[in-house]
Amino acid sequence: MATSFKTLLGSDIQNNATKLHEAIPITGTIISGTYNDSTANNLNIKNYPHGMFESVYDYPYLSSSANHIFDITAGFSGTSVLSGTATTQNAQKIQIYQQMAQVLCGHNANGEILPFDVSGNFSIPPQDSAKDAASKMDAVLFMNFARLLNKDEMQKGTFYINLGVSPSASVAAIAGKSAREQIVVKDVSGSDNYKVNSPAGEYNILYVTSSGPSGCVAPHLINQPCGLIFYQAGIAVLTSSLFKVSNPAGDNRGLLDPAVTGTVSWPNGLIFEAPNSARNKNIDQVMTGSYISSSADGLRNRIQDIYFANTTELNSTIYFCRANSNEFNFSSNPTYLTASKMRVKEVQADNPVSYITTIGLYGASNEMLAVAKVSEPLKKTPANEFTLRVRLDY
Repeated sequence: MATSFKTLLGSDIQNNATKLHEAIPITGTIISGTYNDSTANNLNIKNYPHGMFESVYDYPYLSSSANHIFDITAGFSGTSVLSGTATTQNAQKIQIYQQMAQVLCGHNANGEILPFDVSGNFSIPPQDSAKDAASKMDAVLFMNFARLLNKDEMQKGTFYINLGVSPSASVAAIAGKSAREQIVVKDVSGSDNYKVNSPAGEYNILYVTSSGPSGCVAPHLINQPCGLIFYQAGIAVLTSSLFKVSNPAGDNRGLLDPAVTGTVSWPNGLIFEAPNSARNKNIDQVMTGSYISSSADGLRNRIQDIYFANTTELNSTIYFCRANSNEFNFSSNPTYLTASKMRVKEVQADNPVSYITTIGLYGASNEMLAVAKVSEPLKKTPANEFTLRVRLDY
């Protein structure tokens, strides 16, 4: 226990924040079929009796080695054309939409939950505002990434997802036409143009950025907004319109254009059912006539790959502990003395000598709060000085 203390001045204490990034590539093979059993069941995809979402793992989920990657779910607003008494899990789909919207979009002054909007304008539009109404996403798919991967937040501007948009939901068809029928949904300008009007933190708009050389996306639809990415929450929101043919009205209710696929005919948009089903329903039919997990299956089997970089913010306080020439030349250790004489001095005229091995940081009441050890003892005499840098990370 020290018997003398030196007060640290304001100039001796500095705070610092460092952001560490880690690349997170997620391949589509893990998501859609690497771990299958003899009956083609995905051993790393966990479904639940309630059917409200499904969880994706990087290994069969019953294994202790499995890590949770993300969850997929879907929902629509109560004003959506998909909502109705005949819709399967209608109440649950509305509840999921409202739950996610109130967390990510917030409420207006009247306490109403604000809907998702591909323009980033979270508001309830007036009834006669067709433009504002068209930008609202009233039916969406959610990807909620695990904190294990997301860490403190996604690094802005790094997220993209490569989606197969073959007219068939068959894995083989999607893989076989990867050059012709893929689109890339990307966080284009997140590094310098993100938005802050969300109660969940910072977010940005996702855009369709590219496709194959003769892909399904018409040239004029490149750079169309199609979703949102929330960095701190680690949630990607995709509009269901991403899997519909383009709408004659020219709004974003359907983003894909079948005209550029040549002989391919899409009378009802993309087939969105999972490969092990009858594969004859488009996304609206799946969202109205099936459990939420079926919509999750449809999205999961179209994912080619996902990439983003996470961010870990390392906060540090740096203490500069200065031992000047006339300080800390003696030790308070009882073994430093023998018969009231310093062990390290041969004759009385010799300079005192001590060895610095430990730095203690004390509170206002002289209670020890932290201890730092030097790699090897430092010889301290009146002829030298030391400035020792102690960093506390948290």
